[in-house]
Amino acid sequence: MATTIRVDVVSAEESIFAGEAEFVALPGEAGELGIYPRHTPLITRIKPGVVRIKVPGKTEDEQIFVAGGILEVQPHVVTVLADTAIRGKDLDEAKAREALQRAEDARRNANSDMEIAKAEAELSSMAAQIAAIRKIRGK
Repeated sequence: MATTIRVDVVSAEESIFAGEAEFVALPGEAGELGIYPRHTPLITRIKPGVVRIKVPGKTEDEQIFVAGGILEVQPHVVTVLADTAIRGKDLDEAKAREALQRAEDARRNANSDMEIAKAEAELSSMAAQIAAIRKIRGK
């Protein structure tokens, strides 16, 4: 029986993580998903939040913030196709707060339904990123 599963986390810009894992947890649309090796095949959308990857031989999980995307699970491979993905150690709370403020300003100044929807999506993503930073750093 397999004790690890291949995990690939990819954003539009780059491959963020590629390697073996004992377990993967991430925010699915219907709630938190936990994936072990030999999981039943699955395709679903994911919400903004933290992907936690338990890497064999490491005490701390690899943590990656994703701003939404698609999850595909096969018995031996997990693929996360993220809109945006940032390694936990690379998250910058000050930049996230600035982006949140810009999104709030854009929402206040929006004149069309499209502008409102775009600003609200950015607000949601930045709020999730700030929450992820606090969770990762134990605040």
